[in-house]
Amino acid sequence: CASGLYDSFMRFVSLSILRLRRNFNWFQIRMSSIAKEEKKTVDDYPFHLKPLKLGAEITGIDLKEELSDETIDLIKKFVTKYRLLVFRNQGKVSGSRQVEIASWFGQLESTFYKHPRSPHPDVFRVSNDESEGCTRVGRTGWHIDGSFQEKPFSHSIYHMYSVPSQSFTNFVGMKELFDQLSDSQKERWRKTSMISNMQTGPVHPLVYTHPESNEITLCFHTGMTQAFALNVGTPEMRATRYSETMNILQEIKDHITKTCKDSIYHHKYSKNGDFIITDNLAVAHEASEDTQLSREEIGLRILHRCTVAGKSVPTQK
Repeated sequence: CASGLYDSFMRFVSLSILRLRRNFNWFQIRMSSIAKEEKKTVDDYPFHLKPLKLGAEITGIDLKEELSDETIDLIKKFVTKYRLLVFRNQGKVSGSRQVEIASWFGQLESTFYKHPRSPHPDVFRVSNDESEGCTRVGRTGWHIDGSFQEKPFSHSIYHMYSVPSQSFTNFVGMKELFDQLSDSQKERWRKTSMISNMQTGPVHPLVYTHPESNEITLCFHTGMTQAFALNVGTPEMRATRYSETMNILQEIKDHITKTCKDSIYHHKYSKNGDFIITDNLAVAHEASEDTQLSREEIGLRILHRCTVAGKSVPTQK
């Protein structure tokens, strides 16, 4: 009996050692793969990548052409890493191709805005000419796309299809905004949630954890917020009065445009049609004032936007 127990024990030990060796070999292979990836330089990629003030610029790719799976995977990886990718001088990318590119990041979810000139049901067409697209868009305030939804859009994909003589989109990183808050602001904002609509919601924490990067990020729309919930998670939780709501919205605006003004990336579109992919949960944006100027003043402006369905409800950890 003792001999049988001993034999069983030794077989268990041998199997355990074998599993440990296999796991160790897998670990060595995995670490070697990671080390090789980290040692890659820009010369190792099938395109040229240049960091910007916020995000990065990619050249050497024509998005109108089919790309390899490896290139698509790299683009997806760099969107997560840099939060914003700019592809300059892409010419006119068709609506169907823009939708195809957007689908790399998940299922598309278009907004309720539709225009008869849109090239695809999932392309939101914006213009400074109402016969060409939806007008007066983008100047309601600093925001992420889809903040009014239970699950805000995960990514936004923009293509300047017709480039006017002047037009900027301004972007700012959420991490930079949070890092430049005072300690008291950080504590107060962590206990504050935005309410898009008092009747229908949703209610999203102003500060939460990004579902993919696990970095601190923010959720707000300074032009489409009816109220805030204060002291969330405490017995003193309540909705703000109108004056308090306006004060908080102004605080967010001032923090972006004054405290963090040096962190804002002003993107001026090149004459041959830029294409931008953003991690919508990590970057806020607002169109510049000149985007609302007439066709006679700056020429025809047409922007095509696709949005990818959100995958998670903003949640604090």
